[in-house]
Amino acid sequence: MLVGRDASIDEAVRAKNIAAHPARFLIDPKDHIDARRDARRRGLDVLGFYHSHPHSPAWPSPTDVTEAAYPDSVYLIVSLEGAAEDTRLFRIGHGGAAELPLITVP
Repeated sequence: MLVGRDASIDEAVRAKNIAAHPARFLIDPKDHIDARRDARRRGLDVLGFYHSHPHSPAWPSPTDVTEAAYPDSVYLIVSLEGAAEDTRLFRIGHGGAAELPLITVP
């Protein structure tokens, strides 16, 4: 999960993938609730979610679009298919995806 405040993603929180198939992702509900509680306790929010596409571009797949359950959240996708990783940020909802600017601050 992506944790931060306002439009600033400050950290990524790992969660167990409980999906039956390794090419899918389903966040463990306990990890999800724990991350939200921890963020809230620190005055932060879960702003979105991240996952990788090992063999495809950093663009939401049809499954990503269909299963995106939080339309107000952002979704960070990292592609590992090329020589260099490609990271992109999206808002996914209402049957489509819109790419958002991703600004990395050192």
